[in-house]
Amino acid sequence: MSELSNKIDQVRDILRTDDGISGAMDYTQAISWVLFLKFLDDYENSLNDEAFLENRTYNYVIDKEHRWSTWACPKDEDGKLDIRNAVTSDDLTDYVNQNLFPYLKSFNDNVQDVKSMRYVVGNIFGYIRNNIVNGSTLREVLNVIDTLNFQSNDDMFELSLIYETLLKNMGGSSDAGEFYTPRAVIKAIVESVNPTVGQTVYDGAVGSGGFFIQAYNHMSKADLSTKEQQFLKRDTFFGNEKTPLGYVMGVMNMILHGIDSPNVYKQNTLTENIRDIQEKERHDVILANPPFGGKEKSQVQQNFPVQSGATEILFMQHFMKMLKLDGKAAIVVPEGVLFQGNNAFKQVKQELLENFNVHTILSLPTGIFLPYSPVKTNVVYFDRKGATSDIWYYELVPPYKLTKNKPIRYEHFKEFLNLKEKRTETNNSWLVNVEDIKDYDISAKNPNAEQEEELLPPKEILQAIRTNDKELGELINHIEGLLNE
Repeated sequence: MSELSNKIDQVRDILRTDDGISGAMDYTQAISWVLFLKFLDDYENSLNDEAFLENRTYNYVIDKEHRWSTWACPKDEDGKLDIRNAVTSDDLTDYVNQNLFPYLKSFNDNVQDVKSMRYVVGNIFGYIRNNIVNGSTLREVLNVIDTLNFQSNDDMFELSLIYETLLKNMGGSSDAGEFYTPRAVIKAIVESVNPTVGQTVYDGAVGSGGFFIQAYNHMSKADLSTKEQQFLKRDTFFGNEKTPLGYVMGVMNMILHGIDSPNVYKQNTLTENIRDIQEKERHDVILANPPFGGKEKSQVQQNFPVQSGATEILFMQHFMKMLKLDGKAAIVVPEGVLFQGNNAFKQVKQELLENFNVHTILSLPTGIFLPYSPVKTNVVYFDRKGATSDIWYYELVPPYKLTKNKPIRYEHFKEFLNLKEKRTETNNSWLVNVEDIKDYDISAKNPNAEQEEELLPPKEILQAIRTNDKELGELINHIEGLLNE
């Protein structure tokens, strides 16, 4: 275990003693806002250093009075914690709750540039609270976090992994309302869709921001101009997240990974009437794993031409409406969306097949979302380039049964990624003409898989045993008769 991991574990141990912390979500929230403010301080100091070398002035987002180096961990002449000026106990929690958080929350008041870091920080602290009630506990946490160096690339990379772990733990809570999408799945989906700089990317259920971060990393590999870099950071990623903590964690995570101005809003995507969506609001690429298994109220259902209580089928309609002409989408859906035949599901799939090109369906193995859910899922790929003619299916079969301790790995997707463009037919992949699809059942049924021998009903099995016994008895009697002659 690395030094950084040890420090995060140390923080968790400290927080266990605090009365305001009771579970994964509380730990995640407490650690995240402290980490974020330390990161922001290091980030701004690095920008200030760059400005100094270029003989220009950098304007800090955080005023000096409220910067980390002032209130959290002031230093003496030797660079050590200045105990005389470092507040603790009730004075520390009073400052955080009554001064610091209200100050940060006010950042989005009367701000002209909604893409600015100041506005983003204001939004974050508008939905988060300090749940550490003991000032001495908070002091211990601050002292540990202060030893981290966010100007180090190695520390930043490792911190991002640790942060992902925190978010994953949050995703396992029933209160989170969504399942954490494994990073191997996200990476494979992004690479198979291949978004490019200049395109906009949308997710109606952002969560921890996994799709955006992976898409950002994917597009950052190109040799980009300054203008393209600015577009990538400020004008590429758009989305919504319903839960307050999910929104805060997701935005923090994106900033931590380099997307310093994500266009993500704290709102329920399904409350928007899709009939009002205009072409200018649509996007080039849609990547999403929306919540499923929910039951939406009638007020929400009215926002959709095909009304249904099923969360997943409403999200599918939303994504279809949000896709630009010539745009492309990859959506994770539960198996039921593909085979269910009730009226609402049929209508949506009919529109999908007739007005969109559903060119690929990736059948994921059971256990992808363990330990949170055993539900089998698929990735539906479609673009807005005319009707569906045929669908290329690929059944992902990992070399072992997926469990909590043996999750899916990126390597398992290599064959799929290699075959997808040419739509090659193998034992794990096949083509289905849309004319052969009955009742809009587009579930993955591998024709190349070995068919299990059909079992007879129990009564027929018993009858077969009785018949065999009778025939065997007759044969034995016949043989005995021959021997006695």
